[in-house]
Amino acid sequence: MNWKLLQQEEQLVDIKQLSDTRPQIIFKHSTRCSISSMAKNRLERAVAPDNIDFYYLDLLKYRNISNKISDTFNVFHESPQILLIKNGECIYDESHSGIDMADIEQQIKKTT
Repeated sequence: MNWKLLQQEEQLVDIKQLSDTRPQIIFKHSTRCSISSMAKNRLERAVAPDNIDFYYLDLLKYRNISNKISDTFNVFHESPQILLIKNGECIYDESHSGIDMADIEQQIKKTT
């Protein structure tokens, strides 16, 4: 897994723009939560598609960005949480044990 660190609110503008040409994933992770660690490990063990950018947000360090994500993409905050961004909008989000690479790939196939 090649995580891009999400550490500045301005990156959300880039993510929206990039999502016009390729899907973008945001993974919101709580470093103090065992369920979040389990979801992260499950993602990292899976084969990540080449055509997707994966962003990692440590929401304990960057709670302001997590709040901005909720506002920008009109999603309820959860942790752990995965968001699939396509054409500037969140078209899929999942949390906790529902986070699965196969489901993410299936959602992407629906959009192409």
